[in-house]
Order: sequence, then C-alpha cells, then structure tokens
Amino acid sequence: MLTPADHQRAAQRLIIAATERKQAEQLSKTWPSIGFDDAYAIQSEVIRQKVAGGAKIIGHKIGLTSKAMQRSSGIDEPDYGVLLDDMVFADGAKIKASNFCVPRVEVELCFVLKKPLKGPGVGLIDVLRATEYVVPSLELIDARLQDPRKIYDTISDNGAAAGIVLGGRPVGATEVDLRWVGCALYKNGEVEETGLASGVMGHPAMGIAWLANKVGPHGITLEPGHMMLAGSFTRPVWVAAGDTVQADFGPLGNVAVQFV
Repeated sequence: MLTPADHQRAAQRLIIAATERKQAEQLSKTWPSIGFDDAYAIQSEVIRQKVAGGAKIIGHKIGLTSKAMQRSSGIDEPDYGVLLDDMVFADGAKIKASNFCVPRVEVELCFVLKKPLKGPGVGLIDVLRATEYVVPSLELIDARLQDPRKIYDTISDNGAAAGIVLGGRPVGATEVDLRWVGCALYKNGEVEETGLASGVMGHPAMGIAWLANKVGPHGITLEPGHMMLAGSFTRPVWVAAGDTVQADFGPLGNVAVQFV
C-alpha cells in the first residue's frame, strides 16, 4: 500500500499529463508495489482536485467488461471511472484531437438514472427499474500514462475516461431487449468495428449493477440524473485530426463526431 503522499504525487502527475497533453511515466514503474486500493485512491484524488477546480460529477463509466479484455489485463472483474461535466460533447461536434494524448473511441450504451442505486444486492432488474432511459453513445478514451500500462495505471487514470457523446434515440430500459442492440462503428466512411451489447457481461445493465455493488460498501450511491456508461462492446478505434467517426445503432439511431 502506498502512502497518502504517494497518492498525492501520483495524482499530480496525471493532472499535469492531462493538462499538457503529454504522456507521463507509468505509476506502476515509479511505485512497483501499487495495488487496486492505491489506484482507486489516486483516481479519487484526481477527481477531488478537479471538482475543487469547478468540475461537476455527472456519472460513472464501467470498463473492461468483456472476458477477453479482463484476461488481457490480468484481472477478473471490470473497472470504473468518473464522468465530469467538462467531458460532454454534442452529437456531431468538432473535437480537437490535440486536446488528448492518444485519443480513441468506443461504442457504448449510456443509462440515465431516475432513481438512486446503492449496493450491495443490486441486480439487473433493479437497474432496469432505476433507469429513466438508455441512449446510444460514443466514449472518448485517452491514456495520460505511457505504454506498457498495467491495470493499476488505467484505474488511476480514471479508467481512461476522456469524453462522452450522446446521440440517436433514447429508449426505455425495457422497451427493447438491450442484449440485442447492435452497432457498426465507422471511421471515415469505412466500418472499423461491429458488436452486440450482450458482449457487456451478457447484458449491459449488469455493468451498472456491478458498479453499484462495488462502490456501495464505500458509501457511494449512483445518483438520479447521472449518466452510466455500461461498457464498450467494440474494441477501441484510434482517431486523429481529420477523422470522422459515426456509430450506427440501427433502430436506435446514430451518433457521430469529427476530430479536427
């Protein structure tokens, strides 16, 4: 376990890297004994400082929800990060690629809550009942630390969260079978990735349930009005200035952004 002073130094490294848009040395290289509790403590310190600077927490993201991604990271459960209001972009927005270190895009379903969720004991049905609507989204991810990163680096780095774009058609959580929501992800008019939402723990709502049960014992409640990114069901697509990305969710519509 690292010391609180180590957590502070690690958080400052991440904040500077994000501000300067320049990747920093891996925390796991500087502190080889870093563990999961350290990583989440560092993440919390980064968020605390950003909130103190005027940012507002608007939700959470769940990552590493597929078995393949968990095995590649050497873990047996997802991870999570925090969404802030300055991460939100409009559908069709022009986004500066230079605002990120190494920008990538993933396809997700976003659950917007109407009732609070607090674990332990939250299940799939609880999530569906607590959800006001589900809407297609693109998640922008970034890495403020250099390769090769360990899972502790990614968690410390707020689960790689960098942005969220909502679009398409919002639907009730039980209006469609969310397991069978599909998406084709295009970059510059060519299909890069396709996937089904069932790739997220069998049902995307299970990612939200996992999060509620993970943070509940620490006194954290998933709040009404908050956005919950349930986890990607495609691999991340690298983007750069000049790229246009569009996610076609079929009956649920499209969401797109342009990088300049």
